[in-house]
Amino acid sequence: MAYINFDPQDYFNTVTYAGNSSATQSITGVNFQPDWVWIKQRNLAYSHVLFDAVRGVGKNLSSNTDNVEETNSSVGYLSAFDSDGFTVSQGSSSGDRVNGAYNYVSWNWLANGSGASNTDGSITSTVSANTTSGFSIVKWTGTGSNGTIGHGLGVAPKMVIVKSLANISYWMVYHASLGNAQEIYLNSTSASGASTTWNSTTPTSTVISLNGSAGNGVNYSGDYTAYCFAEKKGFSKFGSYLSNANTDGTFVYTGFLPAFVLIKGSSTTGNWFMLDNKRNTYNPVNTRLTAEGTYVDDTGSAYAIDFVSNGFKLRTDSNPNDGIGNTYIYMAFAEQPLINSLGNSATAR
Repeated sequence: MAYINFDPQDYFNTVTYAGNSSATQSITGVNFQPDWVWIKQRNLAYSHVLFDAVRGVGKNLSSNTDNVEETNSSVGYLSAFDSDGFTVSQGSSSGDRVNGAYNYVSWNWLANGSGASNTDGSITSTVSANTTSGFSIVKWTGTGSNGTIGHGLGVAPKMVIVKSLANISYWMVYHASLGNAQEIYLNSTSASGASTTWNSTTPTSTVISLNGSAGNGVNYSGDYTAYCFAEKKGFSKFGSYLSNANTDGTFVYTGFLPAFVLIKGSSTTGNWFMLDNKRNTYNPVNTRLTAEGTYVDDTGSAYAIDFVSNGFKLRTDSNPNDGIGNTYIYMAFAEQPLINSLGNSATAR
């Protein structure tokens, strides 16, 4: 696998901004027109809101709930995907989720616009895929039967996040480190567990296998969306590590200086820790939000991590490094590769 020959910030970027309680506000500095935008208010305990170009503007999901999709929420929504960012709008009552008088963070990914029909699987899907960065957005209608959907990446994804749009249902997560007989929930602190959600079938270079029974939450009835991630050397990494419960914590090699890391204990209960290079511009990176919680920015030594030129280093004996031998899964995206195809290398923070 060759190193990337692009700037990682042209495909993933974190942007922080201050809400202004106006009718609309244009958020810039993303570096591209994003296709998936994940926003969290940082100093008030409100839900996360997730928007994508395949479902369309105004339609949000919340990673911390099992709720159905909302449209033009009364507490604010994303109303446009712009060339260098996005526009947020007040709802009918307030803009607290996206543009109140508070601080916000947005995590932004580039796919390929509103998508196109894909017939690689037994179920026709709409796919917006960026094969350069290894990210796609997929939408389909559940059939109530076992089936497959195309993901458009050309290589097998290492992580897939699925949510029903019409049914109250867990966010179902496939992670290659857990395998095809396990599932874990994005909106829960629970450990991973045995499951037939993925039909005990590993995703291939073209399709993802889905169980159509009611209890699996991936292909029963109504519409679904999936966010799919393939690994790209020097840009993204999806793996696992064992905790050592020591302040001289585990080092995790990614092959790049991270810009964003999402970590979850899979063998134990615990939060989905969200850490990035914009809320902490220098080490330690210790300002966390949690994907399954509405918590505000939480800063402290108990969550300290160093982002280094070739990975991340745990600097705590607490979550996400508690319990000797506990397994944690992660996904990470790069600020700068350790080395790219031109021979340029990352530097320490």
